[in-house]
Amino acid sequence: MTTVLAVSAATWAVLMALGPLLQAQMIVKRRSSRGVSIGYFAILLVGFVLWIAYGLAIAKPALVIPNAVAVVTALATIAVAVRYR
Repeated sequence: MTTVLAVSAATWAVLMALGPLLQAQMIVKRRSSRGVSIGYFAILLVGFVLWIAYGLAIAKPALVIPNAVAVVTALATIAVAVRYR
């Protein structure tokens, strides 16, 4: 049961990690990032890195993988927001 829960949670976490790409898509569509807080994504980025470090420390891929996806997504969203500032 624990393994099923871990896989389910990790899968959903990956989907959540991809969520900011919707924001990046809107920025590109509108050609403006005026309504987006880059600071918010920077704070999330720090949290994702900390969760990766914790996941590595306890050897739990269910924490590492979704947060690694979230780091890439947050960095991409920040890059798009900066480009359209």
